[in-house]
Amino acid sequence: MTKDHQIVIAHNNWTSYLAGERWVVIYDIQPEHGNRILMDGFPGVITSDDDFGVTAAGLMITETTITQFEGWDPNGKPEFVRSRKAMQYANNIDDYVRIIKEGNNGGYANDWLIGDRKTGEIAYLELGLKNTPLWRTKDGYFVSSNFARDPKVIKEETTFDPNDAASSPNARHTRWEELMKQSKGKIDVNMAQQFLADHVDSYEKKDQANERGLCGHVDTSSRGIKEWAWDAYNPGGAVQGKAADSTMAAKMSFVARAGHPCGADFLAESFLEHHPEYSWQKPLLRDMKAGPWTVFAAGDKGK
Repeated sequence: MTKDHQIVIAHNNWTSYLAGERWVVIYDIQPEHGNRILMDGFPGVITSDDDFGVTAAGLMITETTITQFEGWDPNGKPEFVRSRKAMQYANNIDDYVRIIKEGNNGGYANDWLIGDRKTGEIAYLELGLKNTPLWRTKDGYFVSSNFARDPKVIKEETTFDPNDAASSPNARHTRWEELMKQSKGKIDVNMAQQFLADHVDSYEKKDQANERGLCGHVDTSSRGIKEWAWDAYNPGGAVQGKAADSTMAAKMSFVARAGHPCGADFLAESFLEHHPEYSWQKPLLRDMKAGPWTVFAAGDKGK
């Protein structure tokens, strides 16, 4: 799939602009035990929380939340504990899968996309509470955008409709598959950045910024995202993007962009003038201006 036959990993974080505008911290962690970590995050967390990072063990990690997941074990361990432990202590894909599953409580259920630059293998763990299917390959790709892919997980552990082509997760799934088909053998970090900035609405077959593009702009949509209980024009969507390849990961680095990956700015005052129904956010809602794509590396000093 990739230009150099090595791993390319990319992720954009979809959340509210209220939180997402603050999701601009890059953590370089050299723990006393375990592996060094370079990950994105926001103030006050011990794990990435949108779970994008590279480690000194050669792992390249991200995930996407499973939409309309239902299941909860109150005696289990929370995701933020398991994801931090897995990122810090896993030395290979098997380690990561074992640690992230240990004590799984079903809370914040995700599809985990994991690469090992040492072997060139990538894996996709659909971490339900009852079902935890795992796929692996050294010659292929995995994409995800808040949809479960295993029929058993969908049927037994979600209320998600995989056949609604108009829904945000399914429309993005369709677009990801289109891009993979078009890009086979050509994918690199620059192309991954373009993917994260993509606005094609696969349902309406138009290029337009809304909830169906890979670069989400739900604030422009009169539909919102019903599966997430996001009402019309909810101020949320893609709030930043990150990408890396095996070579970058070997140097403990990745490229990241604050704000919409497409480069568009979200301006709070103008939005609230047009959508006073969200005025309750006014005390905390700030502009979310897009920064440039920037390479971050372990050992860098903040400016």
